[in-house]
Amino acid sequence: MRKQHWPKRDPIKNYFPLPNEIFSLGLSAGAIAVYGFLLHREDRRTYQCVVSYRTIGEAVGMSVNTVRKYVTELEDRGLIRTERTTVTTRDGRTLNGCLRYYILPIQMSIEQFYARQLHAADLALERQRVERRMAALERKECASGC
Repeated sequence: MRKQHWPKRDPIKNYFPLPNEIFSLGLSAGAIAVYGFLLHREDRRTYQCVVSYRTIGEAVGMSVNTVRKYVTELEDRGLIRTERTTVTTRDGRTLNGCLRYYILPIQMSIEQFYARQLHAADLALERQRVERRMAALERKECASGC
């Protein structure tokens, strides 16, 4: 069998990093796809990108409304921040432009995710305590009144 020679690839060219932690945040597959596309398009110096919902949708195979839903999910999770832009036409009219996306550090989102989990665990613990108290009160009432 002949040895096959594969072309050498530049490790930096044609690739972009996707943080491993993104998979532990409980994001939907569509949100991960949109986040990956935004990371692909971002300017590595400013951590910003300006791209339309339509462009994102065409790249990841989603409708504009679906992309909007996933962008909102990413904003809620603290992975991105958006800002409206405007475009001035040649005749002087100002029109709405695309959104400017700011890719936020993922560590903030991870800390927020863990804080939410701790809060949910605290609520569940408090709920269990209340249920135990209610059960104990019912037993006392039944024992004294029955």
